[in-house]
Amino acid sequence: YNHSGALALRFAVSAKTNVTYKILFNDAVAMTGGQHHEGGLTVDMIANQVRAEGVQRIAIVTDEPEKYSGKITFPTGATVHHRAELDAVQRELREMEGVTVVIYDQTCAAEKRRRRKRGLYPDPDKRVLINELVCEGCGDCGQKSNCVSVQPIETEFGRKRRIDQSSCNKDFSCQDGFCPSFVTVHGAKIKKAEGIAKTADNASSLPPEPPLPSVEKENWACIVTGVGGTGVVTIGAIIGMAAHLEGKGCGMIDMAGLAQKGGSVYSHVKVGRNPDAITAIRVSAGKASLILGGDLVVSGTKKVLAAVNQGKTIFVANTAEVFGGEFTRDADYSLPVERLKRAVTSAAGRDKVSFVDATGLAVALFGNSIAANMFMLGYAHQKGGVPLGSAALEKAIMLNGEAVAMNTEAFRWGRRAAHDQKAVEVLVSESRKPTSTRKLSETLTEMVDRRAAFLTAYQNEAYARRYRAAVARIQKVELERTPGKTALTDAVARYFFKLMAYKDEYEVARLYTDGSFLKQLKAEFDGDVKLEFHLAPPLLGKKDAQGNPAKMAFGPWMLSAFKILAKFKALRGTRLDIFGYSAERKMERLLIGEYEGMIDYVSARLTLDNHVVAVALASIPEKIRGFGHVKERHLKVALAERAHLMEKFDGPQSKPFAVAAE
Repeated sequence: YNHSGALALRFAVSAKTNVTYKILFNDAVAMTGGQHHEGGLTVDMIANQVRAEGVQRIAIVTDEPEKYSGKITFPTGATVHHRAELDAVQRELREMEGVTVVIYDQTCAAEKRRRRKRGLYPDPDKRVLINELVCEGCGDCGQKSNCVSVQPIETEFGRKRRIDQSSCNKDFSCQDGFCPSFVTVHGAKIKKAEGIAKTADNASSLPPEPPLPSVEKENWACIVTGVGGTGVVTIGAIIGMAAHLEGKGCGMIDMAGLAQKGGSVYSHVKVGRNPDAITAIRVSAGKASLILGGDLVVSGTKKVLAAVNQGKTIFVANTAEVFGGEFTRDADYSLPVERLKRAVTSAAGRDKVSFVDATGLAVALFGNSIAANMFMLGYAHQKGGVPLGSAALEKAIMLNGEAVAMNTEAFRWGRRAAHDQKAVEVLVSESRKPTSTRKLSETLTEMVDRRAAFLTAYQNEAYARRYRAAVARIQKVELERTPGKTALTDAVARYFFKLMAYKDEYEVARLYTDGSFLKQLKAEFDGDVKLEFHLAPPLLGKKDAQGNPAKMAFGPWMLSAFKILAKFKALRGTRLDIFGYSAERKMERLLIGEYEGMIDYVSARLTLDNHVVAVALASIPEKIRGFGHVKERHLKVALAERAHLMEKFDGPQSKPFAVAAE
């Protein structure tokens, strides 16, 4: 708006265009590095400016509407709204003729984090935690918040959600997702992770100095890639200082753009025999000596691959999966890791590419993912990809002055990994102790045993036996009719369990009080914490602006209430089950019986030809996720897909399963 957007708005008013402009008052120029905008504009100044341009309808949306009460004068007719009303405001304005304006007042999230680190911005003494066992993986929290700090985590019971505390901007809108798994933890301090580097480190174990590429005849050219906030630009600075220390010339240019918001960063670096040897800095097509890929998605882009000279360019890529904005819009989104690996390998040549989970190794070694890029610099150096000695690079790390000890060790561990990657990975794997739910079953027997034990705790042994019997029936049929195939049994084992373990009020209470949640809490936070639960009790019946059940906040006493409620699980499905009379609970019980009927129907007609469709039918419950209206929405999609699959399996004349559910 301040640079040139006001001109576009002026032209739209003059042309009598029907359009709504949303002006983001985010307190910084985010595109070019977070500078303060010139002129010191305020929200009320912008409102008066656009009114002077001829805009009649103006709405101010903010997460702190109370700060304007009686303190600021807006143009006549301008209204102030909480950001929860944004959708309704936009729908109102889009129906109005002429130019309308929404001024959205909220400080840039990246600026919040940066200022909080410097003590320049209020830092709420609370954090959000997701109870992984309660989470259904529906993605409603990501859609509500549009926040990339809501990340996926693969567990024994499917993909769930977690909060990346290191990037969380404490916006707290994720807890508006219609799900009882969200807990606000007051007074929490992030537990400082202890890596194994200190105890496993041995300076004498450093590999010998590698042969270094020469810059006497030709400049060395490198592209460092990654996402904003991970230290990509710092790598270029370290290389530049090391080149200076060795009397060489260096030039670099950083292409950050929207990197503050988790966007792509490209840092072009050149090293020559002296400063006069450096002319154009940008690495042109086919001229890269090294690609240091801190993020596989960014590394696999056409603009990076175009710089590769096959057979000559050394390519080191971090394979850690970091999900971006796509994941907030698509709960099933997966990174195309294998496709990206093939593209990189094809461009550089198999002998020149190294894939390493630098982020995972950095977290295990140092308890901090920020060490990943320095680890990769050490890795690339040991591979002979950097024309500078390790002594100069370590001196440059020291002169940089930021986390010197950790960064130096990260550089050294990267060298060790390049020399013997398997040995470092084995060392790290032995130190990792995944939680019981994150440890994935390795065999069908283990999977069934774990789920049967869960269902016994969920209800009783008879309930677990019902599950085992269904799996055994389908396993026997699959073995007889489609020898060598096990996908159908695997699908039934996973998804019949999912339907049987539906999360009603008793189960949510049990999953908060069986000890697993408190272990998760202690694993992530230190301090004298106070818990706040965000729930939508069906008996209270409060509604939000869209007519859906509204969530309410409950204090730490809720844990005691959960303990009492969990003891009444024996009432589940009986006449005394007051929750069981709701439409949602009736639907969940119906789905269990329908699924049993469906797998019996499928097993009676199973052949090699329809096996793939049978597996798809058995996997339908994977799409039935969430709670309340969210689950209902997913169920409609699942039923439609199930009806389609039934037609493929046995023709349109035989659809007893689909019809019964409707």
